[in-house]
Amino acid sequence: MGIILSSETRVVVQGITGREGTFWTDWMLKAGTKIVAGVTPGKEGQRVHGVPVYGSVRKAVKETGCDTSVMFVPPAFTKDAVFEALDAGIKTMVILAEHVPVHDMLEMKTFATECDAMILGPNTAGSATIGEAMLGFIPFWLDYVYRPGPIGVVTRSGSLTNEVSSHIVSAGLGQTSVIGIGGDPVPGTRTADILKLFEKDDKTEAVVLVGEAGGTMEEEAAELVKQGGFTKPLVAFLAGRFAPPEKKMGHAGAIITGGKGSVQSKTEALESAGARVAMKPAEVGEILKEMSF
Repeated sequence: MGIILSSETRVVVQGITGREGTFWTDWMLKAGTKIVAGVTPGKEGQRVHGVPVYGSVRKAVKETGCDTSVMFVPPAFTKDAVFEALDAGIKTMVILAEHVPVHDMLEMKTFATECDAMILGPNTAGSATIGEAMLGFIPFWLDYVYRPGPIGVVTRSGSLTNEVSSHIVSAGLGQTSVIGIGGDPVPGTRTADILKLFEKDDKTEAVVLVGEAGGTMEEEAAELVKQGGFTKPLVAFLAGRFAPPEKKMGHAGAIITGGKGSVQSKTEALESAGARVAMKPAEVGEILKEMSF
């Protein structure tokens, strides 16, 4: 049982009949994900890899009891998809698209909060409970990168997550849940929110935080640790250590402004809270091996 996703979670794929939706539905099923429905307006009655397609999320929820959505939807239509899902009672949504308009995301986040629902993303590779289920496109089949174990991962990056996770495995460990919160300026869920969930998870003994330059989420995580809201061992790797100020680096949220959001300031905040900060991905595994948990 993962912190957000398990093999019993009933999933709907919005945009299932598109190329990416069809391709990744196959892999999510192979991961053990219980996909009970797909939704594409105008395509009701079709099947994709055996999954029934509905014309609306409301009907999919009514007939299948799905409560979690993964969205293979273009950025311009993401807000409509999220609002439809929330209106139908979906409580967890994974937005994979990048370049979702910021004002749209602000509206989605407000509505989700009102509905007591969670949005992961946008601009995320997804999330997985290793050995049970996956939403998005995390390459769970690479056993030198992902295998069940006691380490939780919360990340703003996609490709870096794979590299850091491979060092967790090479250290003789593995992951409980890997949660991608996305790299956009307005994430639906913040790093500290995920740490609170890992704190309550009995199977997670330590957490690896994959952060980057820009924003304040890592500093918020450090503050949570200082306040006692997260008490497990925490190891961080922060990308963008040499990013020049005022320069956007990769992710839309990775801009350093006003002297805040630099990797140096994040490192100081995390270390002052007692976290260990790796200078390179390979050090994550080395630090975990040194820890007793």
